[in-house]
Amino acid sequence: MSFGFSNGIRVFRGCRALLAPSKSSAAVPAAIKSKEKAPPSSDDVVSAAVPKPKIKRVTTRSTGILKVVEVSPALSNFLGVSEVSRTNAVKQIWSYIKLNNLQNPANKREIFCDDKLKAIFEGREKVGFLEIAKLLTHHFVKD
Repeated sequence: MSFGFSNGIRVFRGCRALLAPSKSSAAVPAAIKSKEKAPPSSDDVVSAAVPKPKIKRVTTRSTGILKVVEVSPALSNFLGVSEVSRTNAVKQIWSYIKLNNLQNPANKREIFCDDKLKAIFEGREKVGFLEIAKLLTHHFVKD
């Protein structure tokens, strides 16, 4: 079995650009052949010495779950602040859960509520981790 040029045509379906021979070295300019560099101009030296400033995007407006809003008194007592974004509230609740080891070791998706969590989770003994955001919705005051 030989894998010659004819198999290449079959694979590339006759694409002549892919199968064309490379250009000869005679067509390469003399400057590239000799690999000589031109001396740098004064503009190149100055631009190399001065670093370009990095452009950083700054988002000034916060909307949706990143918007800081007023919270209910129960959630305010738990978090210690009167205004917070939804993402920060969930983060702080999760850090409290992890710190106090309130996850069910057999089922990590289940959270055992202590007295502080019962105050914000409608007095429930257990809460699923997907329910946390849903149970927090009535704690955020609408504008």
